[in-house]
Amino acid sequence: MHVDSKEENSLGDFEFQRFVNAILRQKFIVLGFTVLGAVVAASYAFVVTPIYEARAFVIPPTQNDIANFNYGRTTEAELVPYSVKDVYDIYTRRLQAESLRRDFFYRVYVPSLSGDERKSPQDVLYANFSQVLRVVSPLREGSDRYLVVVQTSNPEQAKSWAAEFISEAGELAKNEMIRNLSVESEVRARNLEQQINSARENSRKAREDSIVKLGEALRIAEAIGLERPPAITVNQAVIAGGESGQLTYMRGSKALKAEIENLQARTSDDPFIGNLRELQEEYSFFKGLKIDAAAVSVYRQDGDVELPDNPIKPNKALIIVLGIISGFILGMAFVMLRGFFVTKLED
Repeated sequence: MHVDSKEENSLGDFEFQRFVNAILRQKFIVLGFTVLGAVVAASYAFVVTPIYEARAFVIPPTQNDIANFNYGRTTEAELVPYSVKDVYDIYTRRLQAESLRRDFFYRVYVPSLSGDERKSPQDVLYANFSQVLRVVSPLREGSDRYLVVVQTSNPEQAKSWAAEFISEAGELAKNEMIRNLSVESEVRARNLEQQINSARENSRKAREDSIVKLGEALRIAEAIGLERPPAITVNQAVIAGGESGQLTYMRGSKALKAEIENLQARTSDDPFIGNLRELQEEYSFFKGLKIDAAAVSVYRQDGDVELPDNPIKPNKALIIVLGIISGFILGMAFVMLRGFFVTKLED
Protein backbone atom coordinates (compact mmCIF):
# COMPACT_ATOMS: atom_id res chain seq x y z
CA MET A 1 0.00 0.00 0.00
CA HIS A 2 2.88 2.36 0.80
CA VAL A 3 4.53 1.68 -2.59
CA ASP A 4 1.26 2.27 -4.45
CA SER A 5 0.83 5.65 -2.71
CA LYS A 6 4.30 6.73 -3.81
CA GLU A 7 3.58 5.65 -7.36
CA GLU A 8 0.31 7.63 -7.37
CA ASN A 9 2.07 10.75 -6.09
CA SER A 10 4.78 10.37 -8.70
CA LEU A 11 2.13 9.94 -11.40
CA GLY A 12 0.29 13.04 -10.20
CA ASP A 13 3.48 15.09 -10.20
CA PHE A 14 4.25 13.85 -13.67
CA GLU A 15 0.82 14.81 -14.99
CA PHE A 16 1.08 18.26 -13.42
CA GLN A 17 4.52 18.78 -14.98
CA ARG A 18 3.10 17.72 -18.35
CA PHE A 19 0.30 20.27 -17.92
CA VAL A 20 2.72 23.04 -16.94
CA ASN A 21 5.06 22.19 -19.79
CA ALA A 22 2.14 22.20 -22.23
CA ILE A 23 1.07 25.65 -21.01
CA LEU A 24 4.63 26.97 -21.22
CA ARG A 25 5.07 25.61 -24.74
CA GLN A 26 1.87 27.33 -25.82
CA LYS A 27 2.14 30.38 -23.61
CA PHE A 28 1.71 32.70 -26.59
CA ILE A 29 -1.70 31.17 -27.28
CA VAL A 30 -2.76 31.82 -23.66
CA LEU A 31 -1.27 35.30 -23.89
CA GLY A 32 -3.13 35.90 -27.15
CA PHE A 33 -6.48 34.90 -25.61
CA THR A 34 -5.72 37.11 -22.61
CA VAL A 35 -4.94 40.10 -24.82
CA LEU A 36 -8.01 39.38 -26.93
CA GLY A 37 -10.19 39.31 -23.80
CA ALA A 38 -8.71 42.59 -22.63
CA VAL A 39 -9.28 44.20 -26.06
CA VAL A 40 -12.89 43.01 -26.27
CA ALA A 41 -13.63 44.15 -22.73
CA ALA A 42 -11.98 47.53 -23.30
CA SER A 43 -13.90 47.99 -26.55
CA TYR A 44 -17.17 47.26 -24.77
CA ALA A 45 -16.29 49.51 -21.80
CA PHE A 46 -15.49 52.48 -24.01
CA VAL A 47 -18.29 51.96 -26.54
CA VAL A 48 -21.25 51.26 -24.24
CA THR A 49 -23.35 54.31 -23.30
CA PRO A 50 -22.39 55.59 -19.81
CA ILE A 51 -25.14 55.94 -17.23
CA TYR A 52 -25.16 58.84 -14.75
CA GLU A 53 -27.04 58.89 -11.47
CA ALA A 54 -28.57 61.90 -9.71
CA ARG A 55 -29.90 61.68 -6.15
CA ALA A 56 -32.34 63.97 -4.35
CA PHE A 57 -33.23 63.65 -0.65
CA VAL A 58 -36.42 65.03 0.91
CA ILE A 59 -37.25 65.50 4.60
CA PRO A 60 -40.27 66.88 6.54
CA PRO A 61 -41.05 70.61 6.55
CA THR A 62 -40.53 72.77 9.61
CA GLN A 63 -43.30 74.14 11.80
CA ASN A 64 -42.81 77.54 10.17
CA ASP A 65 -43.29 75.98 6.73
CA ILE A 66 -46.81 74.83 7.63
CA ALA A 67 -47.81 77.76 9.88
CA ASN A 68 -50.16 79.30 7.29
CA PHE A 69 -51.99 76.00 6.90
CA ASN A 70 -53.09 76.39 10.54
CA TYR A 71 -54.18 80.03 10.26
CA GLY A 72 -57.53 80.23 12.05
CA ARG A 73 -57.53 76.54 12.94
CA THR A 74 -58.26 76.26 16.65
CA THR A 75 -60.15 73.83 18.82
CA GLU A 76 -62.62 76.64 19.57
CA ALA A 77 -63.31 76.85 15.84
CA GLU A 78 -63.75 73.06 15.75
CA LEU A 79 -60.78 72.75 13.39
CA VAL A 80 -57.81 70.73 14.65
CA PRO A 81 -54.44 72.22 13.59
CA TYR A 82 -52.28 70.20 11.21
CA SER A 83 -49.02 68.75 12.47
CA VAL A 84 -45.78 68.46 10.50
CA LYS A 85 -46.38 64.72 10.21
CA ASP A 86 -49.90 65.25 8.81
CA VAL A 87 -48.58 67.50 6.05
CA TYR A 88 -45.50 65.38 5.27
CA ASP A 89 -47.61 62.21 5.04
CA ILE A 90 -49.65 63.82 2.28
CA TYR A 91 -46.44 64.72 0.43
CA THR A 92 -44.90 61.24 0.72
CA ARG A 93 -48.12 59.66 -0.53
CA ARG A 94 -47.97 61.91 -3.57
CA LEU A 95 -44.26 61.21 -4.03
CA GLN A 96 -44.91 57.46 -4.20
CA ALA A 97 -48.22 57.67 -6.07
CA GLU A 98 -48.56 55.74 -9.32
CA SER A 99 -50.52 58.64 -10.82
CA LEU A 100 -47.50 60.95 -10.55
CA ARG A 101 -45.18 58.31 -12.07
CA ARG A 102 -47.55 57.74 -14.98
CA ASP A 103 -47.89 61.45 -15.61
CA PHE A 104 -44.10 61.92 -15.52
CA PHE A 105 -43.69 58.92 -17.80
CA TYR A 106 -45.99 60.23 -20.52
CA ARG A 107 -45.15 63.92 -20.18
CA VAL A 108 -41.37 63.83 -19.65
CA TYR A 109 -39.83 60.39 -20.24
CA VAL A 110 -41.53 59.30 -23.48
CA PRO A 111 -40.88 62.61 -25.33
CA SER A 112 -37.17 62.26 -24.45
CA LEU A 113 -36.91 58.96 -26.36
CA SER A 114 -35.94 58.60 -30.00
CA GLY A 115 -38.49 57.65 -32.64
CA ASP A 116 -37.30 54.04 -32.76
CA GLU A 117 -37.37 53.70 -28.98
CA ARG A 118 -40.96 54.95 -28.82
CA LYS A 119 -42.07 52.09 -31.08
CA SER A 120 -41.50 49.60 -28.25
CA PRO A 121 -44.61 48.40 -26.35
CA GLN A 122 -45.80 50.69 -23.59
CA ASP A 123 -45.25 47.99 -20.98
CA VAL A 124 -41.61 47.66 -22.01
CA LEU A 125 -41.10 51.42 -21.99
CA TYR A 126 -42.68 51.74 -18.56
CA ALA A 127 -40.56 48.88 -17.20
CA ASN A 128 -37.45 50.72 -18.46
CA PHE A 129 -38.72 53.94 -16.91
CA SER A 130 -39.13 52.15 -13.58
CA GLN A 131 -35.38 51.47 -13.68
CA VAL A 132 -34.62 55.06 -14.68
CA LEU A 133 -36.55 56.74 -11.85
CA ARG A 134 -36.96 55.20 -8.40
CA VAL A 135 -38.32 56.44 -5.08
CA VAL A 136 -36.53 54.79 -2.16
CA SER A 137 -38.36 54.68 1.18
CA PRO A 138 -36.45 55.26 4.44
CA LEU A 139 -34.10 52.35 5.03
CA ARG A 140 -33.94 52.75 8.81
CA GLU A 141 -36.92 52.46 11.10
CA GLY A 142 -37.91 55.85 12.42
CA SER A 143 -36.25 57.70 9.56
CA ASP A 144 -38.36 60.08 7.47
CA ARG A 145 -35.89 60.86 4.68
CA TYR A 146 -36.93 59.69 1.21
CA LEU A 147 -34.60 59.34 -1.76
CA VAL A 148 -35.37 59.95 -5.44
CA VAL A 149 -32.86 58.31 -7.79
CA VAL A 150 -32.64 59.04 -11.53
CA GLN A 151 -30.28 57.16 -13.87
CA THR A 152 -29.90 58.37 -17.47
CA SER A 153 -27.19 58.74 -20.08
CA ASN A 154 -27.33 62.54 -19.74
CA PRO A 155 -26.06 63.96 -16.42
CA GLU A 156 -27.94 67.26 -16.87
CA GLN A 157 -31.12 65.33 -17.61
CA ALA A 158 -30.69 63.13 -14.54
CA LYS A 159 -30.28 66.17 -12.32
CA SER A 160 -33.24 68.09 -13.77
CA TRP A 161 -35.57 65.06 -13.67
CA ALA A 162 -34.83 64.37 -10.01
CA ALA A 163 -35.46 67.99 -9.05
CA GLU A 164 -38.58 68.20 -11.22
CA PHE A 165 -40.09 65.00 -9.84
CA ILE A 166 -39.83 65.98 -6.18
CA SER A 167 -41.07 69.49 -7.02
CA GLU A 168 -44.14 68.17 -8.83
CA ALA A 169 -44.96 65.91 -5.90
CA GLY A 170 -44.70 68.99 -3.68
CA GLU A 171 -47.08 71.01 -5.85
CA LEU A 172 -49.63 68.19 -5.90
CA ALA A 173 -49.45 67.77 -2.12
CA LYS A 174 -49.66 71.53 -1.56
CA ASN A 175 -52.70 71.82 -3.84
CA GLU A 176 -54.35 68.93 -2.00
CA MET A 177 -53.75 70.66 1.33
CA ILE A 178 -55.15 73.95 0.03
CA ARG A 179 -58.23 72.19 -1.38
CA ASN A 180 -58.81 70.46 1.95
CA LEU A 181 -58.49 73.75 3.80
CA SER A 182 -60.81 75.51 1.36
CA VAL A 183 -63.48 72.84 1.78
CA GLU A 184 -63.17 72.94 5.57
CA SER A 185 -63.36 76.74 5.56
CA GLU A 186 -66.44 76.68 3.33
CA VAL A 187 -68.14 74.13 5.57
CA ARG A 188 -67.28 76.18 8.66
CA ALA A 189 -68.56 79.35 6.97
CA ARG A 190 -71.84 77.63 6.04
CA ASN A 191 -72.29 76.44 9.62
CA LEU A 192 -71.72 79.97 10.92
CA GLU A 193 -74.09 81.40 8.34
CA GLN A 194 -76.72 78.92 9.48
CA GLN A 195 -76.18 79.97 13.08
CA ILE A 196 -76.52 83.65 12.11
CA ASN A 197 -79.72 82.99 10.17
CA SER A 198 -81.13 80.92 13.04
CA ALA A 199 -80.29 83.67 15.55
CA ARG A 200 -82.01 86.27 13.35
CA GLU A 201 -85.04 84.08 12.84
CA ASN A 202 -85.33 83.42 16.57
CA SER A 203 -85.02 87.13 17.28
CA ARG A 204 -87.70 87.94 14.68
CA LYS A 205 -90.09 85.42 16.20
CA ALA A 206 -89.35 86.73 19.70
CA ARG A 207 -90.14 90.27 18.50
CA GLU A 208 -93.41 89.09 16.97
CA ASP A 209 -94.29 87.30 20.21
CA SER A 210 -93.54 90.48 22.17
CA ILE A 211 -95.82 92.48 19.89
CA VAL A 212 -98.64 89.98 20.46
CA LYS A 213 -98.16 90.06 24.24
CA LEU A 214 -97.93 93.84 24.33
CA GLY A 215 -101.07 94.05 22.15
CA GLU A 216 -103.02 92.01 24.64
CA ALA A 217 -101.72 94.15 27.50
CA LEU A 218 -102.70 97.29 25.55
CA ARG A 219 -106.25 96.10 25.12
CA ILE A 220 -106.51 95.51 28.88
CA ALA A 221 -105.02 98.90 29.69
CA GLU A 222 -107.46 100.63 27.29
CA ALA A 223 -110.37 98.65 28.71
CA ILE A 224 -109.67 99.89 32.24
CA GLY A 225 -108.65 103.40 31.04
CA LEU A 226 -105.06 103.10 32.31
CA GLU A 227 -102.95 105.49 30.25
CA ARG A 228 -100.03 105.81 32.64
CA PRO A 229 -98.53 103.50 35.25
CA PRO A 230 -100.24 103.91 38.64
CA ALA A 231 -98.44 106.06 41.22
CA ILE A 232 -97.70 103.14 43.53
CA THR A 233 -94.56 101.23 44.29
CA VAL A 234 -94.61 98.08 42.18
CA ASN A 235 -91.80 95.72 41.32
CA GLN A 236 -90.66 96.81 37.86
CA ALA A 237 -90.00 93.21 36.84
CA VAL A 238 -93.61 92.43 37.54
CA ILE A 239 -94.81 95.42 35.50
CA ALA A 240 -92.49 94.44 32.65
CA GLY A 241 -94.09 91.05 32.56
CA GLY A 242 -92.17 88.93 35.04
CA GLU A 243 -92.51 85.27 34.41
CA SER A 244 -96.17 85.26 33.62
CA GLY A 245 -96.56 88.69 32.02
CA GLN A 246 -99.99 89.08 33.62
CA LEU A 247 -99.40 92.69 34.85
CA THR A 248 -97.78 94.14 31.73
CA TYR A 249 -100.93 96.27 31.17
CA MET A 250 -100.00 98.30 34.27
CA ARG A 251 -97.34 100.10 32.22
CA GLY A 252 -100.17 102.10 30.70
CA SER A 253 -101.62 102.30 27.20
CA LYS A 254 -99.33 105.13 26.07
CA ALA A 255 -96.14 103.23 26.90
CA LEU A 256 -97.50 100.03 25.42
CA LYS A 257 -98.51 101.74 22.17
CA ALA A 258 -95.13 103.38 21.88
CA GLU A 259 -93.31 100.08 22.43
CA ILE A 260 -95.52 98.23 19.95
CA GLU A 261 -94.95 100.91 17.29
CA ASN A 262 -91.23 100.81 17.95
CA LEU A 263 -91.11 97.02 17.58
CA GLN A 264 -93.17 97.12 14.41
CA ALA A 265 -90.95 99.82 12.92
CA ARG A 266 -87.72 98.00 13.74
CA THR A 267 -85.92 97.13 10.47
CA SER A 268 -83.27 94.85 11.98
CA ASP A 269 -82.96 92.78 15.10
CA ASP A 270 -79.17 92.42 14.73
CA PRO A 271 -78.22 94.91 17.48
CA PHE A 272 -80.37 92.96 19.94
CA ILE A 273 -78.87 89.51 19.25
CA GLY A 274 -76.30 88.71 21.92
CA ASN A 275 -73.38 86.98 20.12
CA LEU A 276 -74.31 87.96 16.55
CA ARG A 277 -71.30 90.21 15.98
CA GLU A 278 -68.88 87.45 17.02
CA LEU A 279 -70.59 85.01 14.67
CA GLN A 280 -70.51 87.53 11.81
CA GLU A 281 -66.82 88.25 12.38
CA GLU A 282 -65.97 84.54 12.41
CA TYR A 283 -68.13 83.98 9.30
CA SER A 284 -66.34 86.77 7.41
CA PHE A 285 -62.96 85.29 8.40
CA PHE A 286 -63.66 81.78 7.11
CA LYS A 287 -65.57 83.03 4.07
CA GLY A 288 -62.59 85.05 2.90
CA LEU A 289 -59.83 82.72 4.09
CA LYS A 290 -57.20 82.19 1.40
CA ILE A 291 -53.92 80.28 1.66
CA ASP A 292 -50.90 81.81 -0.05
CA ALA A 293 -49.26 78.85 -1.79
CA ALA A 294 -45.93 80.65 -1.87
CA ALA A 295 -45.92 80.99 1.94
CA VAL A 296 -46.21 77.28 2.72
CA SER A 297 -44.17 74.16 2.02
CA VAL A 298 -44.97 70.47 2.44
CA TYR A 299 -41.38 69.17 2.33
CA ARG A 300 -37.74 70.25 2.43
CA GLN A 301 -35.01 69.19 0.06
CA ASP A 302 -32.04 67.89 1.99
CA GLY A 303 -29.20 69.49 0.05
CA ASP A 304 -28.97 70.35 -3.64
CA VAL A 305 -29.24 67.85 -6.46
CA GLU A 306 -25.62 67.55 -7.54
CA LEU A 307 -24.65 67.21 -11.19
CA PRO A 308 -23.04 63.74 -11.49
CA ASP A 309 -19.46 63.99 -12.75
CA ASN A 310 -18.67 60.31 -13.27
CA PRO A 311 -20.92 57.59 -14.64
CA ILE A 312 -21.95 54.74 -12.37
CA LYS A 313 -22.10 52.38 -15.36
CA PRO A 314 -20.05 50.88 -16.87
CA ASN A 315 -17.22 50.27 -14.41
CA LYS A 316 -14.46 50.30 -17.02
CA ALA A 317 -11.66 49.06 -14.75
CA LEU A 318 -13.73 46.14 -13.52
CA ILE A 319 -14.84 45.22 -17.05
CA ILE A 320 -11.24 45.21 -18.32
CA VAL A 321 -10.05 43.09 -15.37
CA LEU A 322 -12.88 40.62 -15.96
CA GLY A 323 -12.01 40.60 -19.68
CA ILE A 324 -8.37 39.77 -18.90
CA ILE A 325 -9.38 36.98 -16.52
CA SER A 326 -11.91 35.59 -18.99
CA GLY A 327 -9.33 35.68 -21.81
CA PHE A 328 -6.76 33.92 -19.65
CA ILE A 329 -9.25 31.19 -18.67
CA LEU A 330 -10.34 30.71 -22.29
CA GLY A 331 -6.69 30.47 -23.34
CA MET A 332 -6.01 27.83 -20.69
CA ALA A 333 -9.11 25.91 -21.72
CA PHE A 334 -8.09 26.04 -25.40
CA VAL A 335 -4.59 24.72 -24.61
CA MET A 336 -5.99 21.91 -22.48
CA LEU A 337 -8.52 20.85 -25.13
CA ARG A 338 -5.88 21.03 -27.84
CA GLY A 339 -3.53 18.87 -25.78
CA PHE A 340 -6.33 16.41 -25.10
CA PHE A 341 -7.16 15.96 -28.78
CA VAL A 342 -3.47 15.70 -29.73
CA THR A 343 -3.00 12.93 -27.15
CA LYS A 344 -6.04 11.11 -28.50
CA LEU A 345 -4.71 11.26 -32.05
CA GLU A 346 -1.25 9.99 -30.95
CA ASP A 347 -2.89 7.03 -29.20
